[in-house]
Amino acid sequence: MSLAMPRMGERYAPLYFLASLGAGGLAVTFFMFLMFWVPHPDAPVPVFEDIAAAFAAGNAGLQAAIVLAMAGIAFFAFLNLRLLVWNLRELAAFRGTAGWKALTSSNAETQLLAMPLALAMSVNVGFVLGLTFVPGLWGVVEFLFPVAIVAFLAIGGLALRQLGTFLGRVLAEPGQFKQVANNSFAQLLPGFALTMVGVGLAAPAALSASPLVAGIGLLASGFFLTVSAIWIAVAVVLAIASMLENGVAAESAPTLMIVVPILTVAGILTLRSQHGLDVHFGAHPAPGETLAFLGKLLSAQVAFLAVGLLVMARQGYAGRWLFGGERSPGSYALVCPGVAMAVMIHFFVNKGLVEAGLLAKFSTGYWALTAVALAFQVAMIWLVFHLNRLHFARREEPVAVPAE
Repeated sequence: MSLAMPRMGERYAPLYFLASLGAGGLAVTFFMFLMFWVPHPDAPVPVFEDIAAAFAAGNAGLQAAIVLAMAGIAFFAFLNLRLLVWNLRELAAFRGTAGWKALTSSNAETQLLAMPLALAMSVNVGFVLGLTFVPGLWGVVEFLFPVAIVAFLAIGGLALRQLGTFLGRVLAEPGQFKQVANNSFAQLLPGFALTMVGVGLAAPAALSASPLVAGIGLLASGFFLTVSAIWIAVAVVLAIASMLENGVAAESAPTLMIVVPILTVAGILTLRSQHGLDVHFGAHPAPGETLAFLGKLLSAQVAFLAVGLLVMARQGYAGRWLFGGERSPGSYALVCPGVAMAVMIHFFVNKGLVEAGLLAKFSTGYWALTAVALAFQVAMIWLVFHLNRLHFARREEPVAVPAE
């Protein structure tokens, strides 16, 4: 993909924010190397000083992993921010067009929540960049947590306002919501956005030394997780009813796997909240409880992943939109489940199996399971480059934008 990004005009769709989201998610997958392989005894997360010390004292394997992690974080963070800026520019140009009017008068209006979803991810990526590359950050981090809370609350407010606009239209005006066109999990996107805001707010809950800041993060993240859960529960029931009656919309088949990243983000949010409760408020979750919790989340993810891949294979999705002549911005939704599986497996292995004493860290079994996470990561890196080449290098080809 060249540095010059295309101007899409009416061909633009808000789902292109998922391209920025996927790049940000890949930056996080590289941070997992540092999170679980670099010792960080003085902080809950590794910081620049921990990384430098580990590189100086580590063996060649650890040094190579650190170099790879830092390079991967830097590259995909750059790609994340570059695609975010491009999307914001394209969305501004898209407003007021006929395509905008069609989008905001259909079920697809909730695609606009891909913007706060991507914004929240970029704030998280900024935090990862700071931890990885900024010396002395941990000494001033307490001043940054209130700023982060304000930023995430602003993004969350934007998401709620967009969701309220959609609900106001479809609930106040009969016939605005088309249940026949609700035959996918596309309407779970708002829940994904709210959960991403929640996980950002949970970071101060887990990391701040101030009980007040941690408590604010804990309550605010719990609010967004609760609202997200309510929305998702309703959306899933409505979508399944439509899918059983009308089949799954072929172009929206990747949305069947959107539950996978939602569960990863919700799982990290819960772990962060539990850590804050442990440090500041006397709640002490046992390692076995964490193992069981992560195991259940991972099991659900495998189930949704299997169903999504089965439906896509039966409908020939890859032959049409990945390797054929058709283009769909919704294809970027395929990156999220793979990234989420990579991150969840790292957490399941390290926070679940290792801390519960079922697996020795850096043993043969440890690396065998970690290799599964690395395989997902490599596959998603390839997919991101492949999709970027399809959508941004071949500018003359039309982009399919779902009307519903």
